[in-house]
Amino acid sequence: QVQLVESGGGLVQAGGSLRLSCAASGRAFSTYAMGWFRQAPGKERDIVAAIDWSGGATYYADSVKGRFTISRDNAKNTVYLQMNRLKPEDTAVYYCAADPHGGLEYNEYDYWGQGTQVTVSS
Repeated sequence: QVQLVESGGGLVQAGGSLRLSCAASGRAFSTYAMGWFRQAPGKERDIVAAIDWSGGATYYADSVKGRFTISRDNAKNTVYLQMNRLKPEDTAVYYCAADPHGGLEYNEYDYWGQGTQVTVSS
């Protein structure tokens, strides 16, 4: 069982930066793939970035490539999403997710946080 708690969301102007954190409970964190997803009102929950258990492999959606960076600290049971050069279209609720295998679709993840709101003003 893994419990996830996101933090770091907020209101920022376009061009600004935020860093999201996702703190995980449970000894299995270091063996789990992690993903960040986002969901805007009326839209589906889409993957933003993912990272394997070791941090050696990452994936980014085309819309955030070059602006966002996913990382993890297994000693702290935490995964991060550094978001730079934010755009109004990045506005959404951001969720972290964990799974032994991971993937690029939301239904491939077993464990979810409660979400944190990110709002980017123009």
